[in-house]
Amino acid sequence: MAKPIRKNYSYSLRRNRRIRLRKNIRKIVKGIIHVQASFSNTIVTITDLGGRVVTGASAGACGFKARRKGTPFAAQTTTEEAIKPLVDKGMKRASVLLKGMGPGRDAALRVIFQSGVRLSSVRDITPAPHNGCRPPKKRRT
Repeated sequence: MAKPIRKNYSYSLRRNRRIRLRKNIRKIVKGIIHVQASFSNTIVTITDLGGRVVTGASAGACGFKARRKGTPFAAQTTTEEAIKPLVDKGMKRASVLLKGMGPGRDAALRVIFQSGVRLSSVRDITPAPHNGCRPPKKRRT
């Protein structure tokens, strides 16, 4: 004889509850703006002080293709798109970390200055080689 199926009401009630999204709850007053400017693209990521990504944008995601992704105008548009939602939510202060030698580097920094966010620091964290690894031995002919 088959056992009757029990309904666990406490479990089913718990399952139907609405879950709040974390994005709406979080309000960030201070953050870190990471700008990675290469010769072919510009990526802007904004994190909170703990390093968790809040928002980000890239030149490719903003609609630029191929060679136009590396231009200063693409970097300007990308930075505006990344910063706008946070400024509307009340972001007041930020520190900027610049990485890379691309042409969009100065354009991105200019947009951040004009956005109304007070900058506590601007640091250049471009990796510089210090003669690295030993090269492979010469090929014999």
